[in-house]
Amino acid sequence: MSLSTNSATALKLLMDNILPFWIERMTDPRGGFYGRIDGRGKLVPDAPKGAVLNARLLWTFSAAYRVLGRPEYLEMASRAKDEIIGRFYDPVFGGVHWSLNADGSPLDTKKQGYAIGFAIYGLSEYYRACGDAQALDYAFRLFHSLEEHCYDPQKGGYAEAFTREWGAIADMRLSDKDENERFTMNTHLHILEPYTNLLRCRRDPLLEKQHAGLIRIFLERILEPSGHLGLFFDDDWNSTHDYISYGHDIETSWLLQEAAEVLGDEGLLKEVRQAAERIALAAAEGWKPGEGMIYEYKRESGELDEDRHWWVQAESVVGFSYMYRLNGRQEWLDKASDSLDFICRNLVDPEGEWFWSIRKDGSINRDDDKAGFWKCPYHNSRMCLELQDIKNQ
Repeated sequence: MSLSTNSATALKLLMDNILPFWIERMTDPRGGFYGRIDGRGKLVPDAPKGAVLNARLLWTFSAAYRVLGRPEYLEMASRAKDEIIGRFYDPVFGGVHWSLNADGSPLDTKKQGYAIGFAIYGLSEYYRACGDAQALDYAFRLFHSLEEHCYDPQKGGYAEAFTREWGAIADMRLSDKDENERFTMNTHLHILEPYTNLLRCRRDPLLEKQHAGLIRIFLERILEPSGHLGLFFDDDWNSTHDYISYGHDIETSWLLQEAAEVLGDEGLLKEVRQAAERIALAAAEGWKPGEGMIYEYKRESGELDEDRHWWVQAESVVGFSYMYRLNGRQEWLDKASDSLDFICRNLVDPEGEWFWSIRKDGSINRDDDKAGFWKCPYHNSRMCLELQDIKNQ
């Protein structure tokens, strides 16, 4: 298939399958959005509301409005912006609460750098979409909170988590699937990503410096000789667990390129392009024609997770398409097209949105959420929108 065919397929998925689900099923009359729909499509109206879900909703509908201009997308983006600023933002200590109760009151008030990064990502995209000065002001407030409290100038990285008052916290994990380490690849990636978007809104000397530093962290500390990425690191940047996350590898391959392009440092961009192809080649070890990308390999134990998660497949399409844009090699476009076909055949739910995953045996995973703390319209919507950009370049 061609880039044009892929982008048309993705645009139809976005407008007919993904976004209508969130508009019609997740809008909460109490304000904002419901916290969960389970894997069998049942609404859980009293479920807690997560900062990551709401920030990703803000980014998704802001980006959709910026690209497509449909007023219902701006309405949804504005609803999400009001939720982030009015309820998740902590007016006393800065940052955002990790979660709210269903009625919108604070539930878990810890400060997680990952969630703050996504709030910046969503607010900056809202500014790009409609020029809202308040959104950009709050995005920079959150940027300065990260720099003041999370950034460690001695170690050169961003610590995972803190108490509400920015004190030390025993359990720094992003989720119960993660290791309890001070530095992680995942949080650094999702601070780099919003800093890239914030640079699109305003060139700021501190932001440029820290953004370049984040790219260096990936090139010099996180990237392994194998081309894979280390995931968990101690306080001295020693890798502590020997995991491969194929989805994070392919996602990083293109987000690093995007970051270097927006920063505009030609020397650094040349380094990043070379590294990005190494990372994409390593990620492709987990990909098979017609079968998509597997999830994870724990080299230390030999445990292989061969489920095909929705977000890993979406990032594969974008990452492979970026590689095709970078070097014009047909095999990358073929991989992207094959991955998109796998998504359409296996993950897209005709009733709206995508299933969480396809298990190794080919069955649909209905145990994990259709919408919730971690199941958001960000990876799949972004895939659809990125393909429009790549086609037009």
